[in-house]
Formats: sequence, C-alpha cells, structure tokens
Amino acid sequence: MSAAPNRRLVAVVLLVPVVVALALWAFAWPAARMAPRDLPLGVAGSAPAAGRLAQQLEQRDGAFEIHRYDSETAARTAIEDRSVYGAVVVTPKGPELLTASAAGPVVAQLLRETVTASAGSAVPVTDVVAAPAADPRGSVLGASILPLAIAGVAAGSAVTLLRLRGGRAVTALFGVAALVGIVAAALTDSWLGVITGDWWSEAGALGLTVLAIGATVAGLAALIGPAGIGLGALLMVLVGNPFSGVTSAPELLPRPVGAIGQWLPPGAGGSLLRSVAFFDGRAAGGAALTLALWAVLGLTAVIIGGRRRPPTPDAPEATPSRQPALVG
Repeated sequence: MSAAPNRRLVAVVLLVPVVVALALWAFAWPAARMAPRDLPLGVAGSAPAAGRLAQQLEQRDGAFEIHRYDSETAARTAIEDRSVYGAVVVTPKGPELLTASAAGPVVAQLLRETVTASAGSAVPVTDVVAAPAADPRGSVLGASILPLAIAGVAAGSAVTLLRLRGGRAVTALFGVAALVGIVAAALTDSWLGVITGDWWSEAGALGLTVLAIGATVAGLAALIGPAGIGLGALLMVLVGNPFSGVTSAPELLPRPVGAIGQWLPPGAGGSLLRSVAFFDGRAAGGAALTLALWAVLGLTAVIIGGRRRPPTPDAPEATPSRQPALVG
C-alpha cells in the first residue's frame, strides 16, 4: 500500500473525532454554563423601596445590569424598545414583575423565579410583549436559525462547485437569499403563525441572514479555494449557530460566547428576526448592520476572486503532420 492512501486513512480517522469533539463543545458547553450575566433588568417605583430592591439585585455577582425608571410606564416602554428584558415595579402592595416572553421565554421564566425568590412569595406577572400562542416557548424561532445557516452554506457551496464567477455568482446568491426569505416567511408567518410582525420585514430579515452566510462561504472559497467551504460551514454552523443565543439570550451564555455570537450572521439574524417579528423593528439596527457587513465583505471577495483568471491547462503538444512519402 502506498504512502498517500495511508496518510488519507490516518487523516480521516483523526479528523472525524476532532470535528465531533468541536461540535459537542460548541453546542453542549454554552448550554451547560447557562446563567444570567449582566442581564438588562429594569427597576421602577418610589426611590427608597426601588433603591433597596435594585441594591439586592446588584449583589447577585453581576447577574443583572440594573436600569432605574421612575414609573411603570417608562419601564414598559423600555421593554418594548428591547432596552431591558423585564422590570420589577415596586408598588405599595408589593413588587410586580413585567416580562417579555417574546424576547426570550427562558429569560422570562428566569426573572419570574428570581423575583419570586427575592419576594418570598409569588408576585403578579404581566407579559408586556407576549410570545405568539402558536409558539409560546419560542421553540420554532429558536430552531429556525440552523436551517437558515444550512441554506446559506448550501448556496455558497453551490456557487463555488458550479464555478459561477463574478456577476453570475452575486446574482445567484441574491436570488437564493430572496427566495429563501419569501418561502421561510410564508411557512413561519402565513402558515404556522409563529412570527407575527410585518411580513415583508420578516422575509427581508430571513433573506439577509441567508445572504450574509452564503456570501461569506462563497467569498472564502473564492479567495482560498474549496477549503473555504469547510471553513465557512465550520464558522456558521458549528460556531455561529450554538453561539447565537437565539434559544435563550446572549446574556445567558458564558463570556465571551454571547458577544461573539452576535457578531456572527446566525446570532445577528436571530436578533433581527426577533425584533421585526415581535417588536416592530425596535433595536434592529445593530443586527441589520452586522449582517450587511458580512454580506458586503463576502460579495466583495466573490467579485475579487472572480477576476482571477482560472489556470489554463497546458496546451497539448502539436503532433507533427505526416508528409506524404515521396515517390522516387
């Protein structure tokens, strides 16, 4: 047996366990270390009582980032603007909790348990921005990011393997992203009813997510060759998806996983979709800008790579023509 097949055999035997270990680390570690870390939480009410409550919450080892508000109305506005995940309102009858299950059912449940433990008894809870009845636990929204990541990787891979270059590659990526956005919005909004915002804004958010991922994969492949497909898939699926925090919240993931996830297209896409689906587009600017930057950089790489002239195979040696035999 020659040396080359032996090397390939060893590479396969070693590479597969490494990929599996990486996948388990990326998916299992953040879930196993889930806890609030500077989770934005509002406190509203009269100064002395609200101040004491805020001090108690701030003593929880950096679990919460406290925002003070003068009234319940101001706290509700902050929740609707996605400035905080919830708020505790101090009233003469005791504390009341305002949540937004649409911002993350896991966070809403965590706040309910925390405030109940601090008060020593159950407290009244008002869901200011409720998750849709068709998806009260946010399961469908959380599961939607992986198919978008796969669609983006598939689009970038297809463009590369079909050898589309320059303008044709860009057109293909835009076309795939637009159609996936429309189809995904039709399924999740029109059919399942698990997102309830403006239909075209949702389709745009879904399509922009696919475009950012697909352009990145195609751009990496255009610059470094077919290995860019594997690198892009690794970045978007094995890192970007579990680091996105879409099933819980970025502030519940270990540092700096939550921050890294929001700078990658899957995390930014999840935040953008949540904003346009439940909060009328509030706090969507940062996520949209992140996706646009990934898309622009990826498409630029595709165009630059397309201008490289592909290597031309060596021309075959000319066969000398046979001269007819001279008749003596």
